Amino acid sequence: MTPKKLLSKLKSELKPIYGEREAGNIASLVLETKYQLSTFQLIDNQKLTNYSEADFDLLLERLKNNEPVQHILGEGEFYDLRFKVNSEVLIPRPETEELVHLIIKKHKKQSPLKILDIGTGTGCIAISLAKNLPQSEVFALDVSPKALETAKQNAKLNSVKVQFSVLDILENDLEALPDFDVIVSNPPYIPNQEAQKMAQNVIDFEPKLALFVPDNDYLIFYRRIAELAIRKLNKKGVLYFEIHEDFGKETLDLVKRIGFTNCHLYQDLNDRDRMIWASLV
Repeated sequence: MTPKKLLSKLKSELKPIYGEREAGNIASLVLETKYQLSTFQLIDNQKLTNYSEADFDLLLERLKNNEPVQHILGEGEFYDLRFKVNSEVLIPRPETEELVHLIIKKHKKQSPLKILDIGTGTGCIAISLAKNLPQSEVFALDVSPKALETAKQNAKLNSVKVQFSVLDILENDLEALPDFDVIVSNPPYIPNQEAQKMAQNVIDFEPKLALFVPDNDYLIFYRRIAELAIRKLNKKGVLYFEIHEDFGKETLDLVKRIGFTNCHLYQDLNDRDRMIWASLV
């Protein structure tokens, strides 16, 4: 099997399920990650030495069953770093890269910083910040011990130090931790009633604990984190949130009511309300 034939087969088999663009993205990721093929190797089109038809058929079957390609490959890319992923953590997404980029842009000239990531999952936010703001001291929390095991592996994989702790922020405070310059969170924010509209590969394979919130209290995590942050941020500290695109105004108003006086709503590259920046000065 040559790389071009493999690429063509993947695209044609996956197009009816994922659409042309996403099928192409998945196919390219498989060739790059599983078969370690560079663009130039694809152009040269030499016969693959590490190809197994049985192995490939199994991979294709899993993809057709809507299993995320990152789960099949065991890893994904985020902010030019590699992260191990599995069913215990959310797959890092491009919108969250924009949040990380905003924080780095705002704070790259400040040093040192104390940073806290709440609901870290894979550790993608905390680890990317530790990598790009290397003078910072980074802490990360998650309610799931299994998620934190994955995050610890990712910190080691990317050669950064992050202080991880298991903590349920709905039940506990942050008094045991120091004060911070930056607190960031991408918490669960999808109302349960929206589950029926979501893609099958998300519903069937990603942790519901990290996705969904009650329909009658969909801002529960934002309220709790903002209440904790207002007590644990330094005088010039900043709170960052990734948010549900439909609840930008509601989330911004909530943060203001809790006591943050300098608040901004940011749009992502698709002009959707996806980030909030808030401070006390």
